[in-house]
Amino acid sequence: MPAKTGKQYIERVDKAQAEIWIDGEQVKGSISEHPAFKGVMKSQAELYDMQHDSEKKDYMTYVSPSSGERVGTSFMKPSTKEELVMRRRMMQEWARYNGGMMGRSPDYINAGLMAYGAASEMFGSQDPMYAKNMQNYYEYARENDLSLTHTLIQPQVNRGVNASQLHDPFIAARIKEKTPDGVVIKGARLLATQGGITDEIMVFPSTLLKQTEEENPYAYAFCIPNNTPGLKFICRESFDYGKTSFDHPLGSRFEEMDTIVVFDDVVVPWDRVFSLGDVSVCNQAYNESSAVVHMTHQVVAKNIAKTEFVLGILQLMAETINIGQYQHIQEKISEVIIALETMKAYVTASEANAKPDRWGTMTPDFAPLNAARNYFPKIYPRFTEIMQLMGASGLMALPSQADFQSAIRPDLDKYLQSATGDAESRVKLYRLAWDVCMSSFGSRQTLYERFFFGDPVRMASALYTGYDKQEHVDRVKAFLDRSDELIKNNG
Repeated sequence: MPAKTGKQYIERVDKAQAEIWIDGEQVKGSISEHPAFKGVMKSQAELYDMQHDSEKKDYMTYVSPSSGERVGTSFMKPSTKEELVMRRRMMQEWARYNGGMMGRSPDYINAGLMAYGAASEMFGSQDPMYAKNMQNYYEYARENDLSLTHTLIQPQVNRGVNASQLHDPFIAARIKEKTPDGVVIKGARLLATQGGITDEIMVFPSTLLKQTEEENPYAYAFCIPNNTPGLKFICRESFDYGKTSFDHPLGSRFEEMDTIVVFDDVVVPWDRVFSLGDVSVCNQAYNESSAVVHMTHQVVAKNIAKTEFVLGILQLMAETINIGQYQHIQEKISEVIIALETMKAYVTASEANAKPDRWGTMTPDFAPLNAARNYFPKIYPRFTEIMQLMGASGLMALPSQADFQSAIRPDLDKYLQSATGDAESRVKLYRLAWDVCMSSFGSRQTLYERFFFGDPVRMASALYTGYDKQEHVDRVKAFLDRSDELIKNNG
């Protein structure tokens, strides 16, 4: 089938009936009607409908190389810089629609899956079957416009020891046994965002595993449907409290949900396995396939849209209560402007210096993207701080939509009006700012951005160790050698 519609997305997730637990109860019936998921599934459906917008479909979709149907551009294997830019344009179309507040919209995993598919030969170093499985799955996902969640992290029980050293070897999900039907996985993984509201789940290792002479039971890679028997998703508290889009403009629309993923003797069919027990393949998959580069490209594109959204809110706040003429306000908003232009420059540089990787995929230059993914987790919390400092008491004096529909409306209209408009418009804006920087939804966004790619200290260490600094060191040494020559000649 070609690129799906929003209606098809919802119907497929509802029909799958994945096992999802929230607030101590298993979700029954249509998940799209459950209060915790209704808003975000509607928003995600709207993203899929954009693929069929007559004015946008030429860059939101492209012609499949195998079926001739129009499929989602996020699955595209770019072969030119123009195709790379087209794919990013599609990603930013989605991101701008949700203000960058959906960190796990489907294009994130799709970009990585494309890279894995292009690098399927790498998975075949263990067994040719795995290369075939990876290539087939990429094509299957592309042609059926699959949506995927993913899980990478082991439970945080005792981080001072390896998962195999815990008192129970099946706390972290691991290989239990192999059967004619497939490999059996038992244990848990964190932290699947959009767990249960996609078609399938991608399960890959996230950190370096230790090489041993024997097969490592924690080393594997596979994708399976969310309704696979024995697979369940345990949700945290929902930050969609059933409020209106006036009261909770972001939480009511974009609460993606984070889940613990439990594998209770889940059988992964052999044709869905991409690596099994091979530490070397698992350790190199993320980098050698260029998946990390393409996924980071999507994230930085999303973060540009998010920064644009924050800048728009801050400027409208300044205009609404007439504080834009104050220099301390200008300085604060300028911080966001600088961040936005910096993020845009990172993407421009990455695309300008893009080159085909060893698999023939036009791949952005990773250096600026790597800098961007280290920079944004530090700057985004500052955005929310700036919003709090500018909003001040205005972020607390926030009546609800119900108040504006009650007998006290005249008081609100008088005392909460703004320099440029009526009270309802002002409160609507400030409730949006509150949902960015103060609500449960907003606080989760800040935490999410802090750790989007993992521990910031480990990321900085990886940036330091992976960055080629020798050219600059050599230049300094040459300068010092010239200084020595000058001293000798002058002496």
